[in-house]
Amino acid sequence: MEETLKYLEENLEPEHFKKLADLGQTDMSKFVAMAVKLCKPASVFIATDSSEDREYVRRRAIELGEEFELAMEGHTCHFDGMQDQGRDKENTRQLLPPNVHLGEHFNYMLRDEGLEEVLGILDGAMSGKEMVVRFYCLGPKSSVFSQLCCQITDSFYVGHSEDLLYRPGYEEFLHAGEGVEHFRFLHSAGRLENGVCADIDKRRMFIDLQDNTVYSVNTQYGGNTMGLKKLAMRLGIQKGLREGWLTEHMFIVGVRGPRGRKTYMTGAYPSMCGKTSTAMIPGQTIVGDDIAYLKKIGGDVRAVNVEHGIFGIIQDVNPEDDPGIYDLLTSPGEVIFSNVLVKEEKPYWLGMGSEIPESGLNFSGEWHKDNKDAKGKKIDPSHKNARFTISLDMLENCDENLDNPEGVPVKAMIFGGRDSDTSVPVEQSFDWVHGVITKGASLESETTAATLGADGVREFNPMSNLDFLAASLDTYLQKYLEFAAVLSKPPKIFAVNYFLIDNEGKYMTGMLDKKVWMLWIEERVHDEVGALKTPTGYIPLYKDLRRLFKSALGLEYTEDQYKQQFTVRVPEQLAKTMRTEAIYRQEWGIPEVLFSQLDEQRKRLEEAREAFGDYVSPLMLSQGL
Repeated sequence: MEETLKYLEENLEPEHFKKLADLGQTDMSKFVAMAVKLCKPASVFIATDSSEDREYVRRRAIELGEEFELAMEGHTCHFDGMQDQGRDKENTRQLLPPNVHLGEHFNYMLRDEGLEEVLGILDGAMSGKEMVVRFYCLGPKSSVFSQLCCQITDSFYVGHSEDLLYRPGYEEFLHAGEGVEHFRFLHSAGRLENGVCADIDKRRMFIDLQDNTVYSVNTQYGGNTMGLKKLAMRLGIQKGLREGWLTEHMFIVGVRGPRGRKTYMTGAYPSMCGKTSTAMIPGQTIVGDDIAYLKKIGGDVRAVNVEHGIFGIIQDVNPEDDPGIYDLLTSPGEVIFSNVLVKEEKPYWLGMGSEIPESGLNFSGEWHKDNKDAKGKKIDPSHKNARFTISLDMLENCDENLDNPEGVPVKAMIFGGRDSDTSVPVEQSFDWVHGVITKGASLESETTAATLGADGVREFNPMSNLDFLAASLDTYLQKYLEFAAVLSKPPKIFAVNYFLIDNEGKYMTGMLDKKVWMLWIEERVHDEVGALKTPTGYIPLYKDLRRLFKSALGLEYTEDQYKQQFTVRVPEQLAKTMRTEAIYRQEWGIPEVLFSQLDEQRKRLEEAREAFGDYVSPLMLSQGL
């Protein structure tokens, strides 16, 4: 340790050496020293929780051209490179020791080989640049949920973004005592040309599970570079499964029910499946929109938002469908836009509800509506995965328990995907086990622009968490089944689907209908409304939806809409059941209860087809016809 401190003292300015040494964290100091030796920055900035250090990071992001200011006070914009607009699943790998295999759905490398490769790419990656070291806390501070973290990067855009997204952690480290377990992240944008990453072929995001460390290089897109976000989920999942709690790809909201009641729910949806818009439904409060830690405390499942901000998809945010977010994005305040179109210092994005200019500046450079990329494909004015970054406490509907060290009690868990032809808009499982298996573990979603690759491909994505697992599927499912099954009143499990399409290719449900589904879930949690039993779960009664559409949205809801939306599509459901079973049959050690639950559901569907035909309307079920 003496040698480490001596090296740091020789290579850091006295002010910054003192900031680091004051923490008294041996492992932290060694990590910073390793990063400095490896990446060879021109200088090192150690940031505390002070407003001065925070402002320095924001200012440097602008001075270095990683962001530029817009006309609205506090608004800035950042552009990623043309090939750096989404999470790179192929080059995101977990580093495992020999003889450890998580399964066919995971990208991994042998630990020694992976470290040799990524450290070799990081060697000298910060030459001529300034390194910034940031400290954060995942989850509320001074809580049983708290997880301390250190982010090292040469991107001040990343530092600025994480200042909005996460709770400060320098003071937490200062008072934690020597040897506190923490997650660590080392990122470099690498060699830049025209301000964007030049060596995309050497883009790597490697997660060293053994050492709680993430390495990321030659990328600027937030999902690949903000270590505390999805990259940190692997570390959180591993720790949670080891200790008996869950790290989940879930929002947390407080839904207002009758008589002033508020009921907290979590929801797991893959990217671009309505997750943020559900978390922001008018009339309910938001605790978080993306990642949650869940623990059993005092007989309840309680949850906290890992984050303190939103890195949200901006496409289709408009005053009609997302008034709260839209108002914030068009008002003064600290907001980072990424990969939108800018014209006369004003941002524009797809689906914003107003006319978009025919020219301007975007991630491709000077843009015109006829511009095409190298493959001859038309370039959109704003990328489909363009983002906004804000702090949650900027929102009027931010929940008062956002920073509650005890979290909030979870009464419902919701799973939702992008499904054009199979699942009904909202459905409750029969019980915890049925819900975990047929709603969570069977989740599929059609791909979108949030990850690199083709759109519209149906992908298996259990719990909307497959991309982030740091455990084999058998271990993850077994721990999930056990997690709340021992509770006398576990959270009720629901599934939602906002993307059913009719024969004319039109969505069957409106953008705001999700408010009704959430209100129905809230009333079902408290056993205040009945439900109709189908082969796959409980669905709403028509009379309750008619009442809720009228009271919540001022709309008439017809029996024809009900029949169209809530028909049991037997052939599609059977096909999904067979796809799910086939996938799990290829895995080792899957709990046998998964196959028995799928088999029971298949039998119920076949019985319904024999009695009613391939497409069973809810009215047929209710009348027993």
